Amino acid sequence: MSRITKIAIGSLLVGIVVLAIKLLAWRMTGSVALLSDALESIVNVATAAAALAAVLYARRPADANHPYGHHKAELFSAVLEGVMIVVAALVILHEAWGAFFQPRQITAPLAGLLVNGVASVLNGIWCWVLITQGRSLRSPALLADGRHLRTDVVSSVGVVFGVLVAVATGVAWLDPLMAVLVALNILWAGWVVMRQSVGGLMDESLPEETLQEVRTVIAQEATGAYQAHDLRTRSAGSASFVEFHLVVPGEVSVNQAHEVCDRVEAALEKVLPGSVITIHVEPEDKAKRTGITVR
Repeated sequence: MSRITKIAIGSLLVGIVVLAIKLLAWRMTGSVALLSDALESIVNVATAAAALAAVLYARRPADANHPYGHHKAELFSAVLEGVMIVVAALVILHEAWGAFFQPRQITAPLAGLLVNGVASVLNGIWCWVLITQGRSLRSPALLADGRHLRTDVVSSVGVVFGVLVAVATGVAWLDPLMAVLVALNILWAGWVVMRQSVGGLMDESLPEETLQEVRTVIAQEATGAYQAHDLRTRSAGSASFVEFHLVVPGEVSVNQAHEVCDRVEAALEKVLPGSVITIHVEPEDKAKRTGITVR
């Protein structure tokens, strides 16, 4: 079982535990703000399950129908997560709207907030694991899950503050107001998750910082060639695709040109592990005015 799969399974288990704790905190207090926190955790569980399914599917090898692999399955999972976050926000807004007109008495606030705090600590720890490992393993599904949990942690802190203020002042409408703020916060998070995932589905190029690394590697390692041009990149889940034209002297043999390409590919693999690299070799008369000059 791969490390990504183990983390995805862990995310689902943590989500279920956190949901149970938050539902207990809501039942203890009757707070709409704590209910909104629990509703967001329901989304956490659903999206963790979707992320696990996507990770398992994305790990499948390329086949005749998917010659470039199944990497983009993780991006679909991240988009789904964004949509579900938006749905959760709308449900929370509905609950808060009703509570404005029929305020609910908050019972056992300190005990309930303490229980909810345990869930927030678990979420905070697991959020750090997901974001750290998601970046390390270049997994959009894990990253989206981690960023969502980070929003959940921020929301939970706001909920605790709001409930304490509502209890201290006796102003009942502060409780549903905090639920509204939670909903708006996760709406923004949902938009960010969907925007980043749609960018991957639309074959956006690699970040400029990574592109500069790619250019530097080509310039340093393509000794024996004149120039590289028409560099194109894209990412698909955990995989990166790099392709460019490499201009070599006309008298260079096929074997010599192949050796240059192998050297460049090996160096690029260190910068982009697991990347798919395509190099089109051309004679010197195909050089262009703009391109990567080989040192």
